[in-house]
Amino acid sequence: MNELENRCLQFAIDIRLRLKALPRNTSNTQDFRQVVRSSGSIGANYIEANESLSDKDKLFRMRIARKEAKETIYWLTILKNTILTLTRSL
Repeated sequence: MNELENRCLQFAIDIRLRLKALPRNTSNTQDFRQVVRSSGSIGANYIEANESLSDKDKLFRMRIARKEAKETIYWLTILKNTILTLTRSL
């Protein structure tokens, strides 16, 4: 694995470990699933890009990895805001 593959892997692991520490409820369970899925997909698509057979396929996989990274940010933002709101109301 190269450095970026290792960093993507560590990011996905860190997400999973941090989610374990957060409170779970009916409304955020789906958000947890989505952020776990998208965070792991970043590295998986990056690895696929590095193993691609053509430059076109490599670019396609890299774009998917970038989209997954943006999606991860989206779900993390939702979790951050909803958990902060939940914590403040307690």
